[in-house]
Amino acid sequence: MSFLYPLFLTAGAALAIPILIHLFNLRKYKTVLFPHTRFLKNIQLNSQKQSQVRYKALLAMRLLFLALLIMAFAQPFVNDANKQNAGDKTQIIYIDNSYSMSAKKGARTMLDIAKELAAQQVKTAKPGTRFLLLTNDRLSSYRPEPADRVFAAIHALDLSAATKTVGQVVATARGMLHDDISSKADLYYYSDFQQSAFAALPDKAQMKDITFYGMPVQADATSDVYIDTAYLSMPVLQTGKNNNIIIHTRLNGDAPKEAVVLQLSINGQVKSAATLNFSDKKESIDTLGFVPNDASWQQVQLTLNDAVVRFDDTFRITARSASNLSILVLNEGQVNPYLQAAFRAYEGFRVNQLDVNSAPKDWNTYNLIILNGVTHIDAAMGKMLNEALAAGLSVCIFPGKTTNINALNEGLQAMGDIRITSLDTAVQTASSIQQGSALVKDLFEKIPENVQLPVANWHYSITASLNANQQSVLSFRNGDPLLARYTPNKGQLYLCASGADLQAGNFTGSYFFAPFLYQMAMQSGSSNIYAITAGAQQAVYLPLVNAAERSTVHVVGSGTDIIPPQRPNGAGVDVFVDQAVQLPGFYALTGGADTTRVALNQDKLEAQLVYKSIGTLKSEWKGDNIKWPDVRRGSSMKDALADDFPLWKVCVIVAVIALAVETWLLARKPLKPQG
Repeated sequence: MSFLYPLFLTAGAALAIPILIHLFNLRKYKTVLFPHTRFLKNIQLNSQKQSQVRYKALLAMRLLFLALLIMAFAQPFVNDANKQNAGDKTQIIYIDNSYSMSAKKGARTMLDIAKELAAQQVKTAKPGTRFLLLTNDRLSSYRPEPADRVFAAIHALDLSAATKTVGQVVATARGMLHDDISSKADLYYYSDFQQSAFAALPDKAQMKDITFYGMPVQADATSDVYIDTAYLSMPVLQTGKNNNIIIHTRLNGDAPKEAVVLQLSINGQVKSAATLNFSDKKESIDTLGFVPNDASWQQVQLTLNDAVVRFDDTFRITARSASNLSILVLNEGQVNPYLQAAFRAYEGFRVNQLDVNSAPKDWNTYNLIILNGVTHIDAAMGKMLNEALAAGLSVCIFPGKTTNINALNEGLQAMGDIRITSLDTAVQTASSIQQGSALVKDLFEKIPENVQLPVANWHYSITASLNANQQSVLSFRNGDPLLARYTPNKGQLYLCASGADLQAGNFTGSYFFAPFLYQMAMQSGSSNIYAITAGAQQAVYLPLVNAAERSTVHVVGSGTDIIPPQRPNGAGVDVFVDQAVQLPGFYALTGGADTTRVALNQDKLEAQLVYKSIGTLKSEWKGDNIKWPDVRRGSSMKDALADDFPLWKVCVIVAVIALAVETWLLARKPLKPQG
C-alpha cells in the first residue's frame, strides 16, 4: 500500500498527545471518605481494575481515531500488479474539442474544464511517463512526447469543427500499439459523451491491451435552439422569380424567454426574417423566400439570434440557376407531354425533342439524352449511346411495350451486359426506394413519410452483370427494379422497366418523376446547389470538360488554399471538400471547368446537447479494462486516478466508528462493586 500524500503521515506525532493525557490523568489520586472500612480493600481493587480497563479502551479508540484520520488525509491506495507494470504503458489523452464542448458549466466551457483536468493528470503523473495527445483535428499516431510538451499543447488547444467517433479514437490507440510504441496503453477519454455520438458498446477486439478511462465532462441542462437543416423547395434555382427555402429548427430543453428570430441573408444582404414558434415536438418548420437577380452563385446564409450556444445557429447553402443544361429527347412516335411539361415548369433547361430516326450525330452539347417509348434499339443506336456514356453524358431510357424483347436487347448489349428477360403484365407498386442512390441523397433532404411510390401496370424484368454496376433506385417487392442506374462507362445510364405514359403506370405523375429528371441532367455537369455537412465525406462532382485532364482542384476560402482529396469519376472528378477543411463557411473550388462555390456546415449531431448519464455509461461500457474515475465533484485528478476503490473513505468511516465507541465509553456508567 502507498500514499498519495505521504507528508501527512508526519502528523502521526500527534498520537503522543492522548498518551500523555492518559498518563497525566492516571497519576492523579482522589481520596474518598467512607464510614466503614471493611469493604474498602475490595472497592479499591474493583475500581482500580475497571479504571484500568476503561482507560485502555478509551486510549485505544482515541489513538485509532487519530491514526485513521491521518491516513485519510494521506490517501492510501493499493499497489496491485497492474499498477506496478504501469511504467510499461503509454498514457494516451484524448480531448474532445468539437463544438459541443463549447457549452458552459457555470462560467467555464466544457473544453476549459477538460483541459484543466488533463493538465492535472499530466502534472501529477510519475516522472518519465510518456504521453500521446489526440484531438479531433489531430487524430493521428504521433510519437509520444514528454510531459512538458503535452502540458503546453493542452493549454494551446482550441475548439475545432472536426468530429471523431470513439471507434476512430480507439482505432488510433490500437494503431499505436501495432507501431510498437508501447505494448500496452491507457486511454483517457475526455468528452461530454453525447447520446448521438458515443457508441453504446465497446469493440472488445479493439480494446485489447488498452485500459479505457472515461472522463465525463458535461454541461448543466440548458435550452438551445439550432438549425437542423434547410433546403430549397425545388431542385432548380430560378432567376427573377421567388425561390422558397424550407428551414427546420429544433429546441433543446425549455423554450427561451425571448423570441428567437430566424434571418435570411443572400450574399451578405439581409432579405427576410421570421419569428420561430415551436410545436409540442420542439421543432419549427418555416419558409423564407428570395428572388435572385442573376444566374451567378448565390451565398445563402440562415442565422438565429440564440446566444446560449452559437456554433449551431448558422446554416449555409450555395445555389445558382442551371441555365446551361440541355436535354435531347428522342421519341418513337408522338412527343411525350409529361417530359415536355416537366422541363418547361422551370427555367434553365433547353429541351430539343426529335424523332428517334432523326437523331443528330453530335450529342456532346447535351447533358441528358432521353429515349422515350422506344420498342427497338439497334446496334447503331446502341453504339451512339455507348459513345455518349463514354463522354460522361447521362442517358435515360423509357421503353415502349413490345413482345419483341430482342429488339431492345441488341442495343442494350452494346452499352453493357444488360438484358431484358421477360415482360410482366401484372400491376405492381414499387415497394422500396434506395436512399443512398445519387438521385435521392443529393436531391431530397427528407422524403415525406406518407409519399406514394409509383405503380406500374406492366414492366420488364431486367438483369445485368457485375460489369454494368446495377443499382436499383426504385424496386418492386420481388426485387425487380422499376428504375435502375448503370455505370458501364464514365456516364450514367438510367433504365426504366416501364414506359413514361399513363398506360404504363403513374410514374410520370409521381412525386419523384420531375426531380429525378433534373438530377439526371445535372449529373453530367456539376451540381447547382450545395450544402455539405462536415465529416459526411460527401463528394462534389466537377466535370473536366474544357479543362486539362491533369487539372488539380483547389479549395479556396477562409484564408486557405488547399488541395483536397479527389478521385476520377466518369468524365470528371469527385472532390472531398470536408476532408481538407472543417471550418464551416463558403468555399470556392477552382481548377475545373469553371469556379464552383460550395457551402460547408457543421455536423448537426453536435447540436444535440443530450448526454449519457454516468450510470448509463457504466452499464454500457464495463469490464476489467474500462474504468470511470469520479471527477465530477471537483476532486483532484491524483485522487480520481489513484485507485478504483477509495481507501481514504474507508479510513474516515472507521474513524467515525472509533469516535462513536469512545463517546459510548465515556457515557457508560461504571459497574457497581458486588458486596
